[in-house]
Amino acid sequence: MRFAYLLPLLALFGLSGCSSGSWGWYVVNPTTPSGQRNLMFLLDGLYYTLALSVTAILISVILGLLVALPGLATQRPPRIINRVYVEVVRAVPILVLILWVYYGLPQVADISISVFWAGVLALAISDSAFQAEIFRAGIQSVDRGQHEAAHSISLGYVDKMRFVILPQAIKRILPALGNQLVYMLKMSSLVSVIGMEELTRRANELVVTEYRPLEIYTVLVIEYLVLILLVSAAVRWLERRMGASDQR
Repeated sequence: MRFAYLLPLLALFGLSGCSSGSWGWYVVNPTTPSGQRNLMFLLDGLYYTLALSVTAILISVILGLLVALPGLATQRPPRIINRVYVEVVRAVPILVLILWVYYGLPQVADISISVFWAGVLALAISDSAFQAEIFRAGIQSVDRGQHEAAHSISLGYVDKMRFVILPQAIKRILPALGNQLVYMLKMSSLVSVIGMEELTRRANELVVTEYRPLEIYTVLVIEYLVLILLVSAAVRWLERRMGASDQR
């Protein structure tokens, strides 16, 4: 069975054997056909959760970098644009933004947008404001001498950022970027309100048919716990690899 690593956790919580009283762990019992079907139904939402989160984080990183650069300008107008964007986007609750993008944007822009791309767009816009601040802080943390060294070898602004400044800044902000990915994975659950078939939506649908919210939402908690622990471990591994490459 796919995702077999979840079975020990299910057993740890007593899901396979406890059916007394008002509990009904049989609905997610991996040793019964109905329990296996329910578990697979829940786990099938993992693909959409990952696709939604990864796509949104990639877009938000690019958008955040583009928003951060004006904040580093010496002129006042670009800095004002950066500050207005960051403050406005951060002030809007992400759930409200998801609902507005899905229901409001098609009317405002006269376009058709799917549930998936509405979720991606809302999550990316919301996260881009935080990414912009992370990039701004990371770029400003690079020593001024690095900028001067880039100028001394006649590098233009784009080449300076690409080859000298950004590689150093990304190494410094990698933990923060990893935290934002974890945040995105958790916030992707809010897209269930517009019908996205991710983990939380699947759990809600199963609750409606099985009437066992405690048992089903416990499995949902375990799913997110395992997923986020794996992502966090991957980010830490990447940090160690990048740190080791600096020491060579």
